Amino acid sequence: MQLADLRHIYDAEGPFATVYLQAGEAGADAEQQVRLRWDQLRSQLADAGADDQAIDALDQALSAGKAQAVQSEGRVLVANREGLLLEENFDAAHGAGDLAVVGPLPQLGNYIRERARSLRMLVAIADQEGAVLRRVVMTSSEVHETGPESSVEGSAVESVHKPRGNALSHRQIQNTADEAAKQNIRDVVVSVTKAAKSWKPDVLVLAGETQGRKLLHEQLPADLQGIAREVESGGGIPSGSADEGGERALQEDLEALARTLTIEKARTQTDRYQESKAGNLTVEGAEDIRRAAQLGAIDTLLLRYDQQADDEEQLLYAAASVDAAVALVGTSITDHAAAILRYEAPVDQMDVNP
Repeated sequence: MQLADLRHIYDAEGPFATVYLQAGEAGADAEQQVRLRWDQLRSQLADAGADDQAIDALDQALSAGKAQAVQSEGRVLVANREGLLLEENFDAAHGAGDLAVVGPLPQLGNYIRERARSLRMLVAIADQEGAVLRRVVMTSSEVHETGPESSVEGSAVESVHKPRGNALSHRQIQNTADEAAKQNIRDVVVSVTKAAKSWKPDVLVLAGETQGRKLLHEQLPADLQGIAREVESGGGIPSGSADEGGERALQEDLEALARTLTIEKARTQTDRYQESKAGNLTVEGAEDIRRAAQLGAIDTLLLRYDQQADDEEQLLYAAASVDAAVALVGTSITDHAAAILRYEAPVDQMDVNP
């Protein structure tokens, strides 16, 4: 994740009011539930000295019209006296409950860590006649957000269904069916390529009927083939004939793939850290990371996958100030934080308090 995306928040003037609302069961009383939860958090912010303007901005963001979405999806919000700085659909607390904090820095560690765990999936559920495209954001255990679904119908007018038997008279029909399927898949490829260019997914998931998804995989441009993964489920979805079990199987496949890819991401960053360490392009521990940030040397701030770093919010602020990225690793590191450097930085020669 690039911290430049959050630079406008870190560059704003504090104090900051940060609110996490955990997702829950949405129902007919969602508006009342969100209001009760927010009233309690609002009181905590007021008691902690939050600016009235910040509280008012949060009030507006948690208006009644958004109650169902807030209750079902969760929220993370940041505001200061200038107004609302961040509002994202996000089950931020992961079972830890709601949270409201006032401080000189926004409390974005939970949000950033979960963003780093997340995967943007472009899901293409294909058969030989067309496809359904879905945009899904997932962690290793749950769906964060599902975007609008779109359908692609191939332009071929001939049937893709082949006759049975080996009679010579059937060969032309078979060839026509093959060409119709290829034309339909070419149309799908155009739509998938366009969607990927605008949405920039981490992974392109190919699902659905076997022949359709295999043909789609073969026709993809090289850059999309590089991020494509196939799953076995999803048959019947493009044509509208899938049952509840088919949808459930697809969901389970996406969750399993998210777990696998999340682990792979952490391993990749761990390997990258070890390679950089061998080249003297890393630092460990909160103090040396801050020194490296003062030199503008941080390329990527590394946090332990499941362990909060010492002074984590300060380290994120320092890394954001030099437009660094942030990633998660699974290896043991001092203070649960390290950094990959852009160049070799003499942090050991710097004063502790320059």
